Amino acid sequence: MKKILYLALISASAMAFYTGCKSTPAVEETCDEEWELVWEDNFDSVGYLDTTVWSKIPRGVSSWSKHMTDADTCYDITDGNLILRGLKADGIVNDTVPYITGGVFTKGKKAFQEGRLEVRAKLHGAKGAWPAIWMSPDPAFSKGDSKSYQWPYGGEIDVMERLNHDPIAYQTVHSYYTVDLKQDTVPPHSATGVIYPDEYNVYAIEMYPDSMRFFINDIHTLTYPRIETPLEGQYPFDRPFYLLIDMQLGGNWVGEIDPTELPATMYVDRVSFYRRKHSDK
Repeated sequence: MKKILYLALISASAMAFYTGCKSTPAVEETCDEEWELVWEDNFDSVGYLDTTVWSKIPRGVSSWSKHMTDADTCYDITDGNLILRGLKADGIVNDTVPYITGGVFTKGKKAFQEGRLEVRAKLHGAKGAWPAIWMSPDPAFSKGDSKSYQWPYGGEIDVMERLNHDPIAYQTVHSYYTVDLKQDTVPPHSATGVIYPDEYNVYAIEMYPDSMRFFINDIHTLTYPRIETPLEGQYPFDRPFYLLIDMQLGGNWVGEIDPTELPATMYVDRVSFYRRKHSDK
């Protein structure tokens, strides 16, 4: 995932704009009357991943996917959590890469549009760890030529990215407009928010035809609107997107991996999707 490193730390106190769902790290949150739950996976089936919704992410050539594996050692479902790990490959599996990582996505199986998506997760930090919750357009659920789904034309929604042991997480959108045309300030397309490094945090996005609103623990961090512009590709986000949740290791953005700090582990407690009541969607 490409990054423009001008991002500034946004303090929780300065961004204390709250919406429907209230939470603290130790208290389970509930959505208010504005929203109704339409789908949720809380990973309560020990050792069982719902393959009607999720698939393991295959290895690729990009920096985020070059260590992906389907080896069971990088995956677990226990105590109501989907657990994704980043490990040294030595002595664990016979592989050609020095590290292996686990990740899942809903590509071709389940897509999300016009609603509120929440992921409650805890991140075990490590030097070189790059856990991410993000979204990409799914051609299985909408029409368009192949180019319209290629990066960056199809757009990318980063609901959460965390680097190393950082006490913040990044939330960003990417598109042809922000990447190739370098229109990354009109409107602003990135923000950071404070997290509880050793606790569960709730990362959320509200998706609308004309805007996206990002939250961490119900603190509003960023709104990315559709704007009037003669430039191409400013808002390709009004169509179905699939969800990716993955533990990544290394890369130009996060820096070198310290193998003595591994495993890096991501605990995903639940994934929930809400729609506004009385919506026709």
